[in-house]
Amino acid sequence: MDEKYNGLNEENQEGTKKNEKKNESRQGIPVSDGTGVSGVPADSEESPKQSVPVPEEDAKEIELSVEDAEDALPMEEEEPVLSAEDAEDTEPELSLEDGEELEEDEFFDSLEEEQELTDEEKAARRKKRKKIAAIVCGSVLGAVVIVYLGFAVFFMSHFYFNTEINGVQFSASTVSDVESYMENQVQNYELTLLESDGGTEVIDGSDISLSYEEGEELEALLRSQNPLLWIRCLWETPEITASVGVSYDEDRLTELINSLECMKPENQTAPENARPEFDGNEFVVKAEVTGKTIDTEVFPEKVREALDGFQDTLDMTEEGCYVKPKYTEESQEVADACTAMNQYLRASITYTFGSATEVVDKNLISQWLTVDDNMAVTFNTDAVSQYIQELANKYNTYQAQRTFTSGSGNTVSVEGGDYGWIIDKDAEYQALTASIQNGEVITKEPAYSQTAATHDGPDWGNTYVEVDLTNQYMYLFVNGAVVTSGPIVTGKPSAGDATPQGVYSIKYCQRNAVLRGPLQSDGTYEWESPVSFWMPFNGGIGLHDAPWQAAFGGDRYLTHGSHGCVNLQYAVAETTFNNVQAGTPVVCHY
Repeated sequence: MDEKYNGLNEENQEGTKKNEKKNESRQGIPVSDGTGVSGVPADSEESPKQSVPVPEEDAKEIELSVEDAEDALPMEEEEPVLSAEDAEDTEPELSLEDGEELEEDEFFDSLEEEQELTDEEKAARRKKRKKIAAIVCGSVLGAVVIVYLGFAVFFMSHFYFNTEINGVQFSASTVSDVESYMENQVQNYELTLLESDGGTEVIDGSDISLSYEEGEELEALLRSQNPLLWIRCLWETPEITASVGVSYDEDRLTELINSLECMKPENQTAPENARPEFDGNEFVVKAEVTGKTIDTEVFPEKVREALDGFQDTLDMTEEGCYVKPKYTEESQEVADACTAMNQYLRASITYTFGSATEVVDKNLISQWLTVDDNMAVTFNTDAVSQYIQELANKYNTYQAQRTFTSGSGNTVSVEGGDYGWIIDKDAEYQALTASIQNGEVITKEPAYSQTAATHDGPDWGNTYVEVDLTNQYMYLFVNGAVVTSGPIVTGKPSAGDATPQGVYSIKYCQRNAVLRGPLQSDGTYEWESPVSFWMPFNGGIGLHDAPWQAAFGGDRYLTHGSHGCVNLQYAVAETTFNNVQAGTPVVCHY
């Protein structure tokens, strides 16, 4: 037994020496092993002459003998002498450094132990870990289910979170909570009517003897919600409209509704359909106008619904209390009409009148397009006809007054006659509407029933015959130059045969004609006059030579005037005949 004890004592002493060496190395102190400082023998010539200073405590540890190692172990009180059997069961007391060293040893021992495990033992360990994880997850899930079901039970008797009933928040409230609120509100209840023009009118609950009556509808609404689906209310806001059990005097309510300002005819305006409207570039849908005409069937019913639902406002527009237009901005018919009308706007017709032009484009076409009560696109025929009439008024010269410079150099005016521009209004109406419907882009002249020489300046142009009735003189212009001229004799005013003024055109030219007067009862003519050159321009009135006239010009027409024709000297008549043709203008003026 003594040998065992001594062996154990020696082991303790060796452990103590190891610890002392570790402490000294951590503190930077060389360990003395009897050979001198820093491993140099004490009697060596190379040993330092001056010893290294050593802290007092460490010096004491270095001086410990092997025999004192046992006493250097830290103890709170003196240990009793152990028997051999006790020594076997006794573990040496460890320092902090020893503990760290042991932990490292244990860690590496566990790794070695893990590596030494068989595959079966590793599988058993993994199975154990999975079982522990499953137990933890199951416990958490069970807790969640219990909480969820707890809320489900709660919502069997409470409305969902965020529930609104008739616009009032009743989150997580019971039926009795809602009924208590409703009953308290009845005393001061007012229904405000929001009108389309921003005006308001009020129906006071006291005026119709409004009172609260408990019913079963709230209970039915609560039962209708599914408690197990309560989680939806976290992102949804249930909005409920319900009758809350109110009663009122029906006859008094009817009287009150009929007496409202909005019900008076003078305060109502008819609705307007949505329709295509030109915005300066194209047709777009203009929204309908609700107007203020009350729908006498819908309005009273909506008031009763608001009272039954205990609502504090009634938006008359949103609730459809006004007579609605037939077409709204969402109506497909209106959109289709816009599309069709915009097709017409592609057209552009440019009319030419000499150097002047008139353009029919989308800005003008848009004014002629309209829709009927069924949103069918039509032309405003009156507007199109009016436009063509305006063109005629501006550019027609037939019987219009013209001012020009005569051959004598005087500025004169003339009107009447049968020469000049005449637009064929009916033909042009058909042509214009067809061009618009086909979306044509063209430049053209309008359709004419009669034309003239030019639009610029006097419409007879620069080749014409001028008859100056005042000065009894004639000029023949060809391309602006006087080809011939001379004195004349015109119709005798006193006999009622004065030559009429106006602008005409030669109807035809004939050589060697016989001019005759009215046919008499005996079959003969009142008079007959053969001429060499005959150029009629106004019925039986024309230009011709007059060999019977002894003189021309001056006042001769007053005493020897013709039956209305223009008598020319032979040479003048011949030159004129050779330079005119059917259609050549003849201007007779005073």
